[in-house]
Amino acid sequence: MHRSRIPACARRGLAVSVAAGALLSPFVGAGTASASTAGAPESATGSASAAVGGSKVVCTSKKAGLAPELSHDIAGALKGRKDSSALAVYDRKTGTSCAFRAGTHFDSASVVKVTVLGTLLREAEESHRKLTAREVKLTTAMITKSDNDSTSALWRQLGAARVKHFLGLAKMRHTVPGSGGTWGLTQITAADQLTLMRLLSTKNSVLNETSRSYAQGLMSKVEADQKWGVPTGSPATATTHVKNGWLSRAKDGWRVHSVGFFTGKGHDYGMTVLSTGNHTMAYGIDTIEGASRVIHRDLNSKVRAAASH
Repeated sequence: MHRSRIPACARRGLAVSVAAGALLSPFVGAGTASASTAGAPESATGSASAAVGGSKVVCTSKKAGLAPELSHDIAGALKGRKDSSALAVYDRKTGTSCAFRAGTHFDSASVVKVTVLGTLLREAEESHRKLTAREVKLTTAMITKSDNDSTSALWRQLGAARVKHFLGLAKMRHTVPGSGGTWGLTQITAADQLTLMRLLSTKNSVLNETSRSYAQGLMSKVEADQKWGVPTGSPATATTHVKNGWLSRAKDGWRVHSVGFFTGKGHDYGMTVLSTGNHTMAYGIDTIEGASRVIHRDLNSKVRAAASH
């Protein structure tokens, strides 16, 4: 279960119905990416798949035995869930990747705020300037508190053209910014969101080290009640970078998403889990955390995972 801990941020508006109102008028950018996606690593030595409903969890890995273990365990975590989900995983250390319905589109809710951040950082680089005090204040609230008003202000400042420019550079080909300011309805995929996590966690030509470090710092300092989702089950030795999103709409219930990456002490991996059709926010959190637990466990088979992080 989720230990009855619906984030206070969600309880404040119970959630995202209110978030729906916010998300339908404020905006959410889109995700970022590096040239690589959730595809298989080069020279993968093993691949395996496991069925979940009419789809398959497909994993590849350079570590013997890991692909079948991961695909089996992820499928087991998702089987029987009544929501519709998608996920993507990478692990640079073992040359591992997994995907499940990773090209399926979802309403972004607040995970798109990482894209808004990436867009701003890229714009600042191209303009050869530092972030202003106002921008630092807005980005900090947007990521660490998931503040909608701050996101809306930055979206208006940047404009759709800059968001699309960033998405193009990031090679996030399947992300479509929400129209008319509806940033929360940006269309995202698990694969594109994983590309963004890759981009933020390694050297690339889109965001320099200063920009990446700034984004990493914010994502590692989200408020305690927003550290649910993909951090669940992560090793105590890993540094967690996460952004979650939640949105309730009349059709298809709750959208509940979690994206993040894990670094330090030999860890270098990331995962994105998206879900829709949840009858409650808590149900969506349970789906995400069920998958994240087995992913952390299998990727860190020789590392004792924390019960929660």
